[in-house]
Amino acid sequence: MEKKSRVRKHQKIRRTVVGRADRPRLSVFRSLAHIHAQIIDDGAGKTLVAHSDRQLKGTKKEKAYEVGKKIAEKALKAKIREVVFDRGGFLYHGRIAQLARGAREGGLKF
Repeated sequence: MEKKSRVRKHQKIRRTVVGRADRPRLSVFRSLAHIHAQIIDDGAGKTLVAHSDRQLKGTKKEKAYEVGKKIAEKALKAKIREVVFDRGGFLYHGRIAQLARGAREGGLKF
């Protein structure tokens, strides 16, 4: 039931959150063990930047924060400064909030 609920929330969010070339979408997915983030231009249908915590060590929250910092670093190299945050139907709490904090501290605006 949890997955159905999250997917329904994500579909509702995606009606309003759209990534454009000038302001792409920062999409987040979290599983029980890992967290993934990617910056997507929905107009072109392309992933511009992606990062996950597969190679990182530490607690889940620490890894989420580091993923946020890394995705921001990669985005700035790709000349992306502003994004639209897509929490993927997950609550803005815990690892999702840590990833967002890391991305903001890394230099992204949303």
